[in-house]
Amino acid sequence: MVIALCLIAPFVALLSVGSYAKVDPAFIGIPFFYWYQMLWVFVSTALTMIAYQLWNRDQRARKSQKEGASA
Repeated sequence: MVIALCLIAPFVALLSVGSYAKVDPAFIGIPFFYWYQMLWVFVSTALTMIAYQLWNRDQRARKSQKEGASA
């Protein structure tokens, strides 16, 4: 469930263009529309890394549980 939320959050945040299609607040002269999208590049990278780590942890737990049951 957490993995799905990590992967879906960028889509949900960027699909509602009307919520960030504005100029203000500007950040170092860059309109909000542009810096908000660029921020999501980094946020979605971090969320994808978190989802990957959670997936690997889950797969290792399943593998060790499977090996423990067969022994």
